[in-house]
Amino acid sequence: MRVNHTYGRGGALAFLAAYDVHHARVFGRTEPETGIVPFMNLVTQVMSQEPYASAKRVFRIVGNGSSRHGQKAAARLAAAFPNAAMVHTPVHASWLNQVEISFSVVQRKVVPPNDFTNLTEVRDRLRTFEDRYNATAQPSVNADIGLSASSCDNSLSCVASISLR
Repeated sequence: MRVNHTYGRGGALAFLAAYDVHHARVFGRTEPETGIVPFMNLVTQVMSQEPYASAKRVFRIVGNGSSRHGQKAAARLAAAFPNAAMVHTPVHASWLNQVEISFSVVQRKVVPPNDFTNLTEVRDRLRTFEDRYNATAQPSVNADIGLSASSCDNSLSCVASISLR
């Protein structure tokens, strides 16, 4: 007996996200592809809101993707948002990145069983996740390194005081 399986690919979306560690808030967006323009769209989405728009300094801790790597990416960010500073995570330490943790939840709990009939369903599921996460998440203070949002006071000395163990 011959069995045929039909598969209809409905397209793909890129899910980009930023994470505010002080407020445990995810800022997500879907784009048709990744790259410089989608990354800057996400940055604009975050930086156009308070408290980021008027903050003295906002650290954008980013992975090492090509659209946000190197001096050109840092210069692009600084030109668009003078109060933003780009900091890259160590190459082999994605576990340090809270956005990676939320992406892991998305991959394991939000998009499976991957039986969406169209991209609108995918987008809606991702937005529902973001809304639910933002309603329930609590900021964490890492007692091991003894830093909190109030103790950092947006200074570079705070970042310099963190040592990897």
